[in-house]
Amino acid sequence: MTRLSVNINKFATLRNARGGNNPDLLQVAIDAQAFGADGITVHPRPDERHIRYADVRSLRPLVHTEFNIEGNCRESKFVDLVLETKPEQVTLVPDATGQLTSDHGWDTITHLDYLKKMVREFHQAGIRVSLFIDPVADLIKAAQETGTDRIELYTEAYAREYALGKKEAAITPYLKAAELANSIGLGINAGHDLDRQNLLYLHQHIPYLDEVSIGHALICDALYLGLENTIQLYQRQLAGSTASK
Repeated sequence: MTRLSVNINKFATLRNARGGNNPDLLQVAIDAQAFGADGITVHPRPDERHIRYADVRSLRPLVHTEFNIEGNCRESKFVDLVLETKPEQVTLVPDATGQLTSDHGWDTITHLDYLKKMVREFHQAGIRVSLFIDPVADLIKAAQETGTDRIELYTEAYAREYALGKKEAAITPYLKAAELANSIGLGINAGHDLDRQNLLYLHQHIPYLDEVSIGHALICDALYLGLENTIQLYQRQLAGSTASK
């Protein structure tokens, strides 16, 4: 079963726009889980423009499904936060300082020794590790050498090609990446620009998919459809038939 982790960053963006505590991020996390989310994802950044470090600490005892913290492990403050709160999963993303949104995966070949060190550090704290990565065979092979548990396939290219009607071209590199990752013992997550239009096709054609993390599109849908209904609609996409394993 592919799990749906709801990224609640944009709720924090809305809260921060006016100050105060509306919407209440903690209640959002409680409700999202009650409405059927299999996990909660947050991505704190150094400027705290959406999720704040204090939010992560407050959310930790409230997440009873799976807590996934995404972020740049080259920021010592991020590493300290993860080690303090001990989420079920940390997803390491190679963001530059001030980056608007994640736009590339790790060069696991160039940064192999560094990533080995970071994976080891999080494993020693009992935290599962996933590396944000492009669907490139050599990068996936190097990811396996780091000792990571999973990779998260960066799906912006898939979403872009899918929107242009090039479904087969969109899915082919991701299918090959998933098959390779599975063959060398890596779990597979996916995220970025996934939505109600392209999620079902991805899920139907990529076997071995453990988890998808979706925030922006899901929250945009929730503005019109309501959060509970939207989470259920996304779960229906994941309940569709999948490729045989």
